[in-house]
Amino acid sequence: MYDYDLLVLGSGPSGQKAAIAASKLGRRVGIVDRRDMIGGVCINTGTVPSKTLREAVLYLTGLSQRDLYGSSYRVKDEITVSDLAAHTQHVISRQTDVIRNQLARNKVTMITGTGRFADAHSVWIDGGSGRETKVSADKIIIAAGTRPARPESVDFDDRTIVDSDGVINLQSVPRSMVVVGAGVIGMEYASMFAALGTKVTVVERREKMLDFCDEEIVESLKYHLRDLSVTFRFGEEVAAVERHQTAALCILKSGKKIVADTVMYSAGRQGQTDDLALEAAGLQADRRGRIEVDSDFRTAIDNIYAVGDVIGFPALASTSMEQGRLAAHHACGEPAREMHQLQPIGIYTIPEISFVGKTEDELTDSATPFEVGIARYRELARGQIVGDSYGMLKLLVAPETGKLLGVHVFGTGATEIVHIGQAVMGCGGTVDYLVDTVFNYPTLSEAYKVAALDASNKIRNITRIDG
Repeated sequence: MYDYDLLVLGSGPSGQKAAIAASKLGRRVGIVDRRDMIGGVCINTGTVPSKTLREAVLYLTGLSQRDLYGSSYRVKDEITVSDLAAHTQHVISRQTDVIRNQLARNKVTMITGTGRFADAHSVWIDGGSGRETKVSADKIIIAAGTRPARPESVDFDDRTIVDSDGVINLQSVPRSMVVVGAGVIGMEYASMFAALGTKVTVVERREKMLDFCDEEIVESLKYHLRDLSVTFRFGEEVAAVERHQTAALCILKSGKKIVADTVMYSAGRQGQTDDLALEAAGLQADRRGRIEVDSDFRTAIDNIYAVGDVIGFPALASTSMEQGRLAAHHACGEPAREMHQLQPIGIYTIPEISFVGKTEDELTDSATPFEVGIARYRELARGQIVGDSYGMLKLLVAPETGKLLGVHVFGTGATEIVHIGQAVMGCGGTVDYLVDTVFNYPTLSEAYKVAALDASNKIRNITRIDG
């Protein structure tokens, strides 16, 4: 007899959902994590703190209201780290309680400590008392998550030179900052600190940022960040960072030198598999600490599964939750439908970006005909009411069938309203559905009808001329 039918290593989004799903299927389930990491990186240092920080920044700076009340409008003149941290800590505490309650309510046993494999069916648990205990399970799901990748040549001190985990614990709002890496995390923090008045310089070795997004929307974001005094250094690499008493000196390979109070590295993420003793279970991770799985999230060892960021792309909390649920069903031998291919991407920059489906570049590269329908927030009553004059929604439509090929949103509420397009696409709906639908007025969602009419009118004109 095993101690558990299913043991989950890690209590982040994928681990929670896996444990709860297995428990709902009537299995005895245990979940292992440190006392200070309930909810995983997502709740404690990643998704939730960064998005809460963003809300605090938007509110306290009054940035989103300046179209209404003038460019000098602020809720608070001197914004301190304690102002920003208060709301963040409150949300983390509440979310941790919610997760504990959900696990307890579903009769999932919480095992406090860190786990490492003894063999394919057993895990040593170090609870911090100096003595390890061994627990066994029929099936095991690895949901260990990731940590920020730290280049070995960089001397991180969590004060002057930080990673994306350390940036939320800064002692004061820096006057200047260098962000190394223009990926999603780098751009989210760059825009937040720029909104706070920090002079931000973004250094990126590639020639463009967020190259998986729609180019027009990325250009709009770049324009807004430049308006917040963000400087971009594309095609540049950091050769060295020197720590001085009052600041850091960034030396680029091109010879440029940048002085900043803080340097934040956003150099990707590393799977947290170093301490799992994977070899004891017959497993191994790649150089980025990621574990390979099949379509059912099963590893090379039949009874061990892996989910979430530790298996790599897309490494989103949203997809990780669904991976956890599906892996639990597969591990329990229960039928499960495949994850839907249409998955939205949300980027919480200021302003925010969200999209689902194909980009214009992808459709062009595959020689797929499409028409574009655009709605601008400044032409919507709701856009004027909320003071968003720059937001836009773009629909990519197949001219022959009217099917939606992609939905791209930039501005207020982008990550919320993208789901309307996702639902229409997922159900095989056409642009005609959006043209004929009545939306609440005044709302930002009304942008779908405006953009759909724009695309339909363009398609009609082409049909009239071309026959």
